[in-house]
Amino acid sequence: MDIATIVGLIVCGVLIVFGITYDHGAFIFSKLKNFFDVPSIIITIGGTFMCVLASSPLKDFINGLKSFLLVTKVPKVDETAIIRQIIDLSNIARKEGLLALEESANSLDDEFMKKGILLIVDGTDPELVRNILETELVNIDSRHKKLIAFWKSVASMGPAWGMIGTLIGLINMLKNLSDPDTIGPNMSVALVTTLYGSMLANWLATPVATKLATNNDIEIMMKEVMIEGLLSIQAGENPRVIEEKLKSFMSPTIRNKMAEGAGEE
Repeated sequence: MDIATIVGLIVCGVLIVFGITYDHGAFIFSKLKNFFDVPSIIITIGGTFMCVLASSPLKDFINGLKSFLLVTKVPKVDETAIIRQIIDLSNIARKEGLLALEESANSLDDEFMKKGILLIVDGTDPELVRNILETELVNIDSRHKKLIAFWKSVASMGPAWGMIGTLIGLINMLKNLSDPDTIGPNMSVALVTTLYGSMLANWLATPVATKLATNNDIEIMMKEVMIEGLLSIQAGENPRVIEEKLKSFMSPTIRNKMAEGAGEE
């Protein structure tokens, strides 16, 4: 479970409740009822998600909702382990030949890397190997960006529907100006929809979209590392050269971590 995402979302909620209830050194939780309005919730949240549904296929909409669970999980990406795995494969290929990689491929968990190795073992032309793997990479990126676009749409629609709810409330209030006692409560209800829209966009949708985009960037980069590593193995390059080439994708922190790990071995 990704603790950072969970803690971040929970603490945001706590801070909102703190801001609402704290009053001169005391907490007045009865104030929370001032921020709860069923019609405003229906207009803002219901309108936002139905508008997103109207702009996308049902399947993409359902997948978008499910993708919220993805941000609560830690991505299974270990940069150092992947590079070391590629180096191990290069050593096998150098000592025993490319055909010996087929046995190693069967023990791999990553289907992308396994596919690349089997293409190499089958004697596929290097340029064709690159094209096949990069085509799959583009499709992976495209699928991920559909999920990111879903939450970006929610982030953009939320405040807009909050404003729609506010305008509805203001129109109803202006229709009843003859009773001054109702102006304050009606104005409060009108404004709370704007609050709901802002919270939906900035508390939920934007963080989720950003986290999905970050995870996607990491996964795409590591698959690019795999492509370069596998093509280097196919070209018969020295394992040391391959290692230095793949390290160039990594940050200095990860390079140092790999160096420390190599030193311990």
